Amino acid sequence: MFKKILVALDDSDSSRRLFQEATTLAKNTHAQLMLLHVLTPFDEGYPAPVYPNADGIYPSLHQQAMETYMRQLEEFETRNLEWLGRLSNQAIAAGVVTEFTQHLGNPNDSICSLARSWGADLIMMGRRGRSGLGELLLGSVSSYVMHHAHCSVLIVQGGDTVEPETAAEEATVADKETAAVG
Repeated sequence: MFKKILVALDDSDSSRRLFQEATTLAKNTHAQLMLLHVLTPFDEGYPAPVYPNADGIYPSLHQQAMETYMRQLEEFETRNLEWLGRLSNQAIAAGVVTEFTQHLGNPNDSICSLARSWGADLIMMGRRGRSGLGELLLGSVSSYVMHHAHCSVLIVQGGDTVEPETAAEEATVADKETAAVG
């Protein structure tokens, strides 16, 4: 079965469900998890970039703007790393060997590249549901990964998130049903 599962997450409702599904699958198959978040300028909360002053009349103002931007970017990266750390701790508490990483750049390339270098045999990711012009302009990360990944890809559709207690109850019921059949 699967031994190394890469989970590509963003901070959305569908990612909460994706994380729960990945944790359950990893626990049931005794697989390791690698949680990945890729920072892009399209993320909500990403600081607005600073462009150089064309005439250079007030270089000190540009320097201050750059320092502010870099501080905001560092805070944004730190918030997301802390979020990944909390998710990792939840998975570890559930008995799953878990690590996490964050990349800055193109999600398409980052996901496929990390999956290959880490030796993932499954990539789990959500689908944002873009269509039409949004998909044309921004592309579909899930579509790209499905066509370029070296391993299996599981797309978890968004929807209602399952509360942890409910998930645990469902797993217990499923275990009892499996034991009754076996």
